[in-house]
This record gives sequence, C-alpha cells and structure tokens, in this order.
Amino acid sequence: MLLLVLGRGRTGSVVAEVAHERGHGVRVVGEEENRQAAALTGPFLAGFDAVIDFTTPEAAVQNIRACLANGARVVVGTTGWYQHLPDLRELCERKGAALLYSTNFSVGVQALFRLARELAVAAQNYQFRISETHHTGKKDAPSGTALSLKRIIESVQPGVSAEIESKREGEVAGIHVIEARSANDRIELMHEAYSRRGFAEGAVRAAEWIAGRAGCWDFQDIVAQL
Repeated sequence: MLLLVLGRGRTGSVVAEVAHERGHGVRVVGEEENRQAAALTGPFLAGFDAVIDFTTPEAAVQNIRACLANGARVVVGTTGWYQHLPDLRELCERKGAALLYSTNFSVGVQALFRLARELAVAAQNYQFRISETHHTGKKDAPSGTALSLKRIIESVQPGVSAEIESKREGEVAGIHVIEARSANDRIELMHEAYSRRGFAEGAVRAAEWIAGRAGCWDFQDIVAQL
C-alpha cells in the first residue's frame, strides 16, 4: 500500500515509521506544504490507498473535506472536530469515499472503552470520576479519550455525571483513569500509554482495513476485525 500521512508532528512521524515497518510506502506532508488543504487535489490523492491525518482540529476539517470530496479513504486521529461529523459523513456517503475516525487508535484504549461500559453496567449507585494526564504540548483539554469515556459511562447511566480532571505534565504520552466510588468501596480502571507507538500502530492498521472500502465508521465499531 501507499499511504499519505498528514502532519509532521511527533505522532505523525511515528505513524510513518510504523507504516514503513509494516511494508508500506509512505509520503508525509506537513502543514507548510498543505495550508488550507491546498495539496489535496484529486490527481494527487488518486495515487494513495489511504490518508492518515494527525494534524490540528482546524486543519483536519479542511483535510477531511478535501479528501472525501475526491473520493479518498481517510483515517483521522486528530480530535476536536466532531461537531462537523454529520456534514462530513454526508459528504463521505455522497462521494463514495471512506472515513474512519477515533478519539484514540490505541487497541489498549479500545479495550478500556469496553471495560468502562461493563463497569458502568455493573456499578450502579456509584459515583464516577475520570482523570487524564498528558504532555504539556497537548492543546485540547479534556482529551478526546476522556470525553469518550464520559459519554460511554453517561450513556449507560443517564442520571450520572462523570466529572473529568485534566493534567498536563512533562512528556506524558497519556494516562486515563476511571474511578467508581461508593460508600463501601472504590473500583479503578487505568490505561497508561508508554509512547505514541500504540496510537500509530492502530492508525496504520485502520488504514490497512479501510483501503478499498466505502463508508463511515468509528474505530470502536471495527477494531475487533483487525
């Protein structure tokens, strides 16, 4: 496969490295080459099996729109743009393109999502709290992963409000903790990422899965197929 990676940041660099290790050709395009998605023309995109975006929320919306308008297949690891999802989903379907998105492409975090749902089902009459810690360069707070955990818990227990505490420390790749507390005991689930490699591996495997497909999916819906 030939993959296009959008974003020369730390995660994008690891994505390119993992893709090479898995035997794929890779082209990396940074923001300076792709302002307002100017590089994402039909002829250019036609040469790639899939596109992987790890940019910024503002850039991602323009990138996704350009990719889908040209019928491309795009995997989006950037968060903070989901208010545009309904419009982009409609564009995806209209153009016969493919969009696969997630707040976190780590397979371990996907397991945490499943466990969070099971905990919310089992721990009735508990108070839930979520804490997340990331490196100081992370711009969004709370993290997209923490917001996903909050939605999962509150969808199972509609009357519950799962508060989120956000911390930004050093070079922390990502720590997410769910606490369920009652008058009698406390239950805790935790995922700690040691590096960005887990996110990168999941994103590349997602690109392998989406190649040749058309549609729109959350990574949670297809991760079991990898």
